[in-house]
Parts: sequence; structure tokens; C-alpha cells
Amino acid sequence: MEFIADYGSFLLKTVTLVVAILVVAGGMIALGSRQKKSGSEGELKIRKLNEQLEDYKEQLENEINTEATLKQLEKDRKKEDKAKQKAEKKAASAGADASKETKRVYVIDFDGDIKASDVDLMRREITAILTMATKDDEVVVRLESGGGMVHSYGLAASQLKRIRDKGIQLTVCIDKVAASGGYMMACLADRVVAAPFAIVGSIGVVAQLPNFNKLLKKNDVDFEMFTAGEYKRTVTMFGENTDKAREKFQSDLNDTHVLFKQHVKQFRPRVDIDAVATGDIWYGQQALDQKLIDEVGTSDDYLVSACERADVYTVAYEYRRSFQERMGFAAQAGFERAVTRVLTAVQNQMQTKG
Repeated sequence: MEFIADYGSFLLKTVTLVVAILVVAGGMIALGSRQKKSGSEGELKIRKLNEQLEDYKEQLENEINTEATLKQLEKDRKKEDKAKQKAEKKAASAGADASKETKRVYVIDFDGDIKASDVDLMRREITAILTMATKDDEVVVRLESGGGMVHSYGLAASQLKRIRDKGIQLTVCIDKVAASGGYMMACLADRVVAAPFAIVGSIGVVAQLPNFNKLLKKNDVDFEMFTAGEYKRTVTMFGENTDKAREKFQSDLNDTHVLFKQHVKQFRPRVDIDAVATGDIWYGQQALDQKLIDEVGTSDDYLVSACERADVYTVAYEYRRSFQERMGFAAQAGFERAVTRVLTAVQNQMQTKG
């Protein structure tokens, strides 16, 4: 039993190391590809969710119902279509534009890394939507992000503000996490919906870096830095940091935190900003109690409900990738799935043996 436990522990550590290497390598590949793709041409991918739901429904009906029931359903469907066409013709003869009577909901996805790299895709999607959307429509953003660089997420939040500035309803759905920079984006929405165990908040600012000055001194290595301007550099990784430099650095962090709090308070005026701007996080219902969100629920529930009252379209801008790039990303994804399966199997085995 001890051998199995020791072996499982060793295997888990080994696989964890492999995962770390793959993640770093994959991140470098993806980052390089994104940087290269920033000037490449792409295209919009648009899909109507209403039709997808109908397809799901029809597939289930065909599998579950008897032939007689299916015939009756087909008759009922034809009857509904005729009634709808008749209503449209009547509206057209009365001079009404039937196309304007149906509300449109546009859905975009934002999956944020530390640099908010997807902001380039999102700004193109928003630009496209704003060429068509009216004040009667709605934009839904399915947002997932644990935050990152202040200036990167500031730009991402500014892109969402373009929607609000046009007077178009903006809804943000959080299924997993919208923290720090992610919440900086989410709080801009007219309505924020979060899943019961989604992580929300982290209204704070953090900065950390190692300092190797003592190590350099121990090995008789000098580090020299030249600047023009008292605060061109404050704390560094290799120099000897002074108390004055640390105070200035902390002051800059405090100023950024104040701006963050003002931003949240501007768009979520009901929030007790002093109570929530501690850097702490909350889960769905807790976030609702803190007025950080407006509703507890998943994006799936929200969009299925939207399909009952509107035409719902997903809008995604995609870069064109070469065959080599597609193969590279496929190989990376395959490695990650394989390692995840091994980790899960080892974890389950150790829990069973324990």
C-alpha cells in the first residue's frame, strides 16, 4: 500500500512538471501566434442560436416520439408557420416593417489571459455589431477572466463602454470567474449575471517581483542602472531597493486602487465600495448580496430565455490560420487533454487507495 501511494505521489509530481512545461511552451506558441496574427486578415463567424436550439429539439423529438406523434407535431408546426406568415403579410400590408419588431441579441465571448489578449478580437466584434445594433437590441458578453495588467483590462473595459455609449443594453454573464480586471469589465454592464459558484470581485491591485541583489553581491556581481528622472525606476529586480523607492511604488499601487474603486462606483453606484474593495472575492449568491451582480444564473439559462423573445446571434471574429498553425494548436490541445486524463486517473486512484 505504501509503495502504491509513493508511486502515485511520484507520478503525480512528474505529470505536474510535464503539464507546467507544456503550458509554458503552449503559452509561448499561442502568444507568438497572436502577436503575428494581429495584422492578419480574418472573418466574422455568425450563428443563430434560435436555429441551433430548434435543431436540438427536433433531434430529440425524432428519437423519443412515436411515428404518429411525429406526424402530429409536423402538422402543428406547419399550422404555426402558416399563422406566422399570415401575420407577417398583414403587418406588411399595414405598412409595418416586421423585421424591426423582433429584438436582436448579439453574443460575444471574452476569455481573458493576463494581457487581455482577446481584446483585439473583441473590438472587431463590437465594431461589427455596432454597425447593425439599435437601442432596442442587446449585447451579451460571456466573460471569463481572473484579471491581469491594468492598462490591458482598462482597454478591454473601454471597448465594452462603446456599447453603453450607444445606448444599447449590455449584459455580462459570468459562468466561472470575473475577478480583478475581469470585474473591471463586468461592472460596466447594465446587468451582470453570475453562476452560483462563479468567482466575482477581487477589487484590488497587486504587484510582486523577486529581488536578486543579495545573490549578486554574494557572487561579487555589480548591477548598475542609469535613469533620468527621479521616479523613472523605483523598485527593481537586481538593484538594492530603498525605502523611498518602496514607498513610491506602494503609492502608485494605491493610486491605481483608487481609480479602480472610482470605476466600479461609477457603474455600480449601489455597491458599498469600501466594503467590497478589499481584494476579497465572492461566489454567486454572496456577490448578489454585495450588489456586485444583479442575478444568479448561468449564461445558458439566460440565452435560452432570450431565444424565446428575440433573435439571438453569436458573433466571433476569427483569424485565418495556416495549416501548420492549425496542426500545432491541435497537437498542443491533444497533449493537454492526455495529461489531464492521466492526472485525473492518478487522483482518483489515490483517493480510492486512501
